Amino acid sequence: MADYYKCEKCDTFIKLIDRGKGSLSCCGVPMALVKEFKTPDDVLDFAIVKEQEAHDFYLQWAEKIDVDWIKKVFKDFAMEEMKHKELLLKAKQGEMLKKSSTSVTDLKIADYLVDISPAPDMDYQHALIVAMKREKASFKLYSDLARMTTDTAVTETLQALAQEEAKHKLKLETLYDEEVLLWE
Repeated sequence: MADYYKCEKCDTFIKLIDRGKGSLSCCGVPMALVKEFKTPDDVLDFAIVKEQEAHDFYLQWAEKIDVDWIKKVFKDFAMEEMKHKELLLKAKQGEMLKKSSTSVTDLKIADYLVDISPAPDMDYQHALIVAMKREKASFKLYSDLARMTTDTAVTETLQALAQEEAKHKLKLETLYDEEVLLWE
């Protein structure tokens, strides 16, 4: 298993792959150990917390946006994250999720955008960028977590959730392509 660290300023996560000398820092401050994973349940517990954080993020931004259809997009994403949390809670009880054999298209728009931090006065474009980057990070996180457990059922559940996050990223990239890039 591996350790994850988080920057308290910018919410960046890193996975420690090898212990060295010194300490980890980001944004000029030491990074905090988020979780040491020793069991598959540790991995699932961590993922449950991440889904709650994602739900809260989308709901918070849905309340800040004045345009109804955009507000609905963010509320829909908040509901999706709660569904993921419920799936993870069921996984802890032994009910595992199966990954679809269909691959998800990656438009790679998020790969070419500058990282920005969430801010109270973000506009729609910046909110989409932050959301795309979050979904990309969630995909990577679930992919990494899936490789960290030897429990086949937990691995499959995490791979299925990685695929769900890839679908979210695709939806956000499509919105960005249609609503932002189209008008530039």
